[in-house]
Amino acid sequence: MTPKKSDLTTEIVKLMKKRGLTLATAESITGGGLASAITDVPGASAVFLGSIVSYSDASKTKFLGIPKRTLTKSTAVSEVVARGMAESARSEFGSDFAISTTGVAGPGKAYGQKAGTVWIAIASKRETFTIELALSGDRDSIRKSTIESALACLSRILTP
Repeated sequence: MTPKKSDLTTEIVKLMKKRGLTLATAESITGGGLASAITDVPGASAVFLGSIVSYSDASKTKFLGIPKRTLTKSTAVSEVVARGMAESARSEFGSDFAISTTGVAGPGKAYGQKAGTVWIAIASKRETFTIELALSGDRDSIRKSTIESALACLSRILTP
């Protein structure tokens, strides 16, 4: 499921290392694939602090502090949950940036959302960016596209 090490991921690691920045992740839909893509890059240990894979709603509450009422009201596939996951991971790891991924990989619907509905959030000390994606394809391609999109979003934030 993890995409091969990409030039983009290598550039992100190099840039963050050069700037002395750190990164963490909080993953649901990608199930650790984002962390794996980052740690595939030699030298990533200089910037990558860790990841929380919170696949279930209960783990989002227990390990990331997402209130149960938020999960009930907005569902796990929502901007508010993606934002909370990223902000909590950044806080827990003490990183400069954190990326979160949540969504529906399929097949079929979950939380009333169709497969391919994805939210990504990137939290920094100053602000949190969110993006909603409407992806198509099978489960594996949706998860790969989510990882690639998350990394592309981080790259755009880091590149002046």
